[in-house]
Amino acid sequence: MLVIPAIDLKDGQCVRLKQGRMEDNTVFSDDPIATAERWVNAGAKRLHIVDLNGAFQGKPVNIKIIREIVKAFPDLSIQVGGGIRDEETVQTYLETGVDFVIIGTKAVTAPHFVADICVEFPNRIIVGLDAKNGKVAIDGWSKLSHHDAIDMAKHFEEHGVAAIVYTDISRDGMLQGVNIEATVRMAQAVNIPIIASGGITNLDDIRALCAVADEGIMGAITGRAIYEGTLDFAEAQRIASQSS
Repeated sequence: MLVIPAIDLKDGQCVRLKQGRMEDNTVFSDDPIATAERWVNAGAKRLHIVDLNGAFQGKPVNIKIIREIVKAFPDLSIQVGGGIRDEETVQTYLETGVDFVIIGTKAVTAPHFVADICVEFPNRIIVGLDAKNGKVAIDGWSKLSHHDAIDMAKHFEEHGVAAIVYTDISRDGMLQGVNIEATVRMAQAVNIPIIASGGITNLDDIRALCAVADEGIMGAITGRAIYEGTLDFAEAQRIASQSS
């Protein structure tokens, strides 16, 4: 299982939000390249980069920084999300050298878009399903839809997405522990890999996810915990690597 450090970009800085609120952010670094290097040196095999400004504006805002990170670490697997709402943006990111593009809001509001780009860019598209009480949130988590997260995951599996990033937004950035039960339910419902996100606090959370990784959980994204020091990233990745 992979432990995947998150780099959330807002106004060119690395930040973390609490439950997706743009006004409730903590700045951890004003040097995203150095931040990426920190996690690479600690053993990261993949990075999760989110353009937070893009998520709220519906178009890429921090793409220049993302391009610099890709260029600095050519052997690192990178997945990017935030504000990806059209095929041109997907193509731009993939041409930049990003390995996977994450579709969030657009996947929920226009599912046919996912089907089309999975044909155009096979095995390069990940869908991000951000849920609260089983319902999918959109527009940077500012709106809760009526869509059931598991039902949507099944549809996207049929479309051919490479994986699902499943986030429990009630726990994201709150350091309350990962929602193991909901993540396992999601993984059991589909045959594509699930990447867990939201609430990871310490090594116990990593061990708990490793214990159920065989259900189809390929990785776990962590942000606030590694920046605030409640989770030792290098040790977390070592534990995850041993479990696979």
